[in-house]
Amino acid sequence: MVTPNLSAGASEMRLEKRGVAFNSVLAATAITALKVVVGITTGSLGILSEAAHSGLDLIAAGITLFSVQVSDKPADADHQYGHGKVENFSAFLETGLLLLTCVWIVYEATRRLFFRHVEIEPSLAAFLVMFASMAVDGWRSRALKRVAVKYDSQALQADALHFSTDIWSSGVVILGLLLVWLGRRLAIGWLRDADPIAALFVAGVVVYVGSRLARQTVDALLDAAPTGVRARIIGEVERVESVLDVDRVRIRRAGNRYFADLSVALRRNVTFLKSGQVAEDVTEAVHRVLPNADVVVHPIPRAPQEENLFDRIRGVAARSNLNVHEVSVQDLGGFLHVEQHLELGEHMPLKDAHDLVTRLEGEIRAEVPEISSILTHIESEPGHIETTDEIRDTALESRLRRIGREFPEILDMHEITLKKAGSHINVSCHCTLPDTLPLSRVHDISTELEIRFKQEAPELFKVLIHTEPQTDNRR
Repeated sequence: MVTPNLSAGASEMRLEKRGVAFNSVLAATAITALKVVVGITTGSLGILSEAAHSGLDLIAAGITLFSVQVSDKPADADHQYGHGKVENFSAFLETGLLLLTCVWIVYEATRRLFFRHVEIEPSLAAFLVMFASMAVDGWRSRALKRVAVKYDSQALQADALHFSTDIWSSGVVILGLLLVWLGRRLAIGWLRDADPIAALFVAGVVVYVGSRLARQTVDALLDAAPTGVRARIIGEVERVESVLDVDRVRIRRAGNRYFADLSVALRRNVTFLKSGQVAEDVTEAVHRVLPNADVVVHPIPRAPQEENLFDRIRGVAARSNLNVHEVSVQDLGGFLHVEQHLELGEHMPLKDAHDLVTRLEGEIRAEVPEISSILTHIESEPGHIETTDEIRDTALESRLRRIGREFPEILDMHEITLKKAGSHINVSCHCTLPDTLPLSRVHDISTELEIRFKQEAPELFKVLIHTEPQTDNRR
């Protein structure tokens, strides 16, 4: 498989996603190092829990950086849906890291509250580091969220969610340190437990963030459809002309790309070309809900409930890739008799053609049992270009025009053309008829005019009459 060149927009997306992820790694490294140093020197569990949280955020940021580098690679022979699932998997790993952080914080906080008191020193450096951490987290959270929303990146969204909650958890740690300091100044003993309690609050924040991220990542990895999207797609597709029903809609996500697989029911006599046009309309309908989604449409032929007898006959023929025309149904003494025309290749032997027609008639009677008998007129379908020469015969043209005047509905006859093909003489002409004349009467007039032409000029082999409404007369 040849890998397509990335467009300018795709290149810009990759550079922007990698840039913001790399900046996040640098910021996480600096903040984690500062929190570890200050946490150890002050003995604050709140700061140490934040350091652990930031350390795992650093690992998560590294995973995110790796995932955005891999996920934007185009599809190849081994990964037909692309590499977008790497982002979803990286978010899943971040969820596990968050839970590990939570377990350690809860364990250490419980131990300090009930089993082992640790004296902490709320120094100025501790406050400065935590305030700096809040500022950096605020900056990178906004930067990550902006790019995540712009390119619908779940990995970047997970990082942005982490760092936005880090702001609040850092604020809680600062509050805990402040309460410990006040407890010392005011000699309030129970305030010494404010630090591990603040750490427990941080753990609660981690659990909340982890649960939200877990739902998103598990849904993405299990190909869960976004809430309400399937119903919206069905509603849009059902409004597409020629669609009888929407049988199946399947949606999956890989990174920032959506893939939609639909099966839609069409009338069974719809042509293959028309089904392709309907598939394009269905794709546009899906894009109104999921822009830029990769859409696959599977048309299913179906007989509608209101299908009439003529369409049922044509539907059976279409199933065998045959096109019957001039179908007529007659009621003969309470029994239905069908007459139809069928064109077959001009080089097909008569026996093969007759066997094919016999099989077709049997299929029609089996599916439409109310039909008693069928008579099929076999015609040859031209498969070569005829060599013709235009000829002029003013006398014959005059005689044909005179015949046209015998029909009161024919308002005008023009563009009479005589052509010679081998030993045959063919004629074509245009006839103008009233706009409101029913097609049944138009067909009768064309048939009668063809008969009269051949009666007047037996040398004519083929007669083609083009009928047009009075308002479209382009003489």
